Amino acid sequence: MDLHSRRAFLRAAAAAGAAWSAADVISIEDALAWSAGQAAGQGRGGFTALSAGEAETVVALSSRIIPSVDKRPGAQEAGVVFFVDRALATFNSRQRKMYAEGLRDVNRRAADMFKAPAFTKLTAAQQDEVIRAIDKTPFFQAIRFDTIVGTFALPTWGGNRDYAGWHLIGLEHQPRFQPPFGAYDVEANRRK
Repeated sequence: MDLHSRRAFLRAAAAAGAAWSAADVISIEDALAWSAGQAAGQGRGGFTALSAGEAETVVALSSRIIPSVDKRPGAQEAGVVFFVDRALATFNSRQRKMYAEGLRDVNRRAADMFKAPAFTKLTAAQQDEVIRAIDKTPFFQAIRFDTIVGTFALPTWGGNRDYAGWHLIGLEHQPRFQPPFGAYDVEANRRK
């Protein structure tokens, strides 16, 4: 390789590295801006994919799936609604229509079964009856899955606020996790 080819290669590599770094910074800035917007809107109901009414119904449904019990946090304390909103606005946008129809169906069933204006106005026992009526539907399966994921996933995805889900199962957040040492690594230590 001659000197000019080497320099051209190094310039191209440096340009590619700079472009990659800039793209990464843009992604990070977008993620930080999204997080800041969500944090600012959490107290005021600022949602991207959900309306305020839909968000209330998601909170009520998810709170019946993973309820707060004996002063332990549930889906509401974990901020599952913010995870669902982010999912429907980004990586799970294909389920947005199903969610909208499913939430309307839940409210319609609340009105038909109990003459209530909305699912959120029902007692816990009445909400459970509505849930039993829909528990085999694709919508309920989706919101059940999203509730579980939103409770226990990394907080950067919008849920698991203040690591509430992790505290629920006894997992403490640490910047670094050490593997437990025991019989499984005896063989690895012998090779050293």
